[in-house]
Amino acid sequence: MRRGWTTGACAAAAAAAAFEALATGRFPDPVTIRLPRGETPSFALAEHALDADCAEAGIVKDAGDDPDVTHGALVRARVARAAPGTGIRFHAGEGVGTVTRPGLALPVGEPAINPGPRALIRETLQAVAERCGRGADAEVTLSIPGGEALAERTANGRLGILGGLSILGTTGIVMPYSCAAWIHSIHRGIDVARAAGLDHVGAATGRTSEAALQRLYGLPDHAMIDMGDFAGAVLKYLRRNPLPRLSIAGGFGKLSKLAAGHLDLHSGRSRVDTAGLAELLADLGASAELVAAARDAASAGEVLERAGTAGRGLAEAVARRAREVALAALSGDITVEVLVFARNGELLGRAGAP
Repeated sequence: MRRGWTTGACAAAAAAAAFEALATGRFPDPVTIRLPRGETPSFALAEHALDADCAEAGIVKDAGDDPDVTHGALVRARVARAAPGTGIRFHAGEGVGTVTRPGLALPVGEPAINPGPRALIRETLQAVAERCGRGADAEVTLSIPGGEALAERTANGRLGILGGLSILGTTGIVMPYSCAAWIHSIHRGIDVARAAGLDHVGAATGRTSEAALQRLYGLPDHAMIDMGDFAGAVLKYLRRNPLPRLSIAGGFGKLSKLAAGHLDLHSGRSRVDTAGLAELLADLGASAELVAAARDAASAGEVLERAGTAGRGLAEAVARRAREVALAALSGDITVEVLVFARNGELLGRAGAP
């Protein structure tokens, strides 16, 4: 599958083109930059403008085959002259967010331009400055037109990043379906909860279970972790960065995978163990016919439907097993609860003292 480029790489390339134009009067097109691991991609300019004191350049982000919300977005850099010796300072333009909660890698009030992209932009502009025989002093404003609307499809609001997107990327490269951005948001969500002094967070596999869990406890938005399929990302990060209490919520199918020992709940990377669910039914005293039907079922939903009145007992058993797996992964002094919800938000099973 085709790789792509992070917003940080696009921002660095756009800033480099604008900085060079400010120094020489000419925009390089395409503009080539060096990434942290040595790759030297070239980016075509989508727009550029120059006046006496500043220059702007824009690059359309190509995320390759990754389903990135910023694929096709314009990443624009405005570079203005700065006094000698002041270095490079960053500002958030249209569609780039501002940090409003502690716990992230940036102080409150800073533009949401992550440390990795900041370092890449500094190194890139320094290289251009040396080539052009001038100092690397500039005011760099990054913007993504339409970024505030795109940010509604990310975890930024929950993390306290308001007004737009974050400029992200450690390596500059987007690996297709690496899911690195999702895992990154999980980690930052935990960081924000810890910094806010919260003693209880909820991690949910989807919107229905998240809403049900939030209603149950009245948890604030920044206590909710959009776990999706990445149970392992939540548990492993909490193992290193613990909080007192964790509630895991999800549907029967996803949590049955966790109960079977899977920490990645994606359908392409783990399967529902209907034989294991059949064994749980047998332990609950279900008839031989029901156990056999469960073993031959095509999905967890079918097992639950066939279970009928035994379904709640089965959901409780899945919650208990899933909690055991979570506790083993955490290996620490964290109170863990697992809640299994139906598709309508009804609580089917629960394990762990609230």
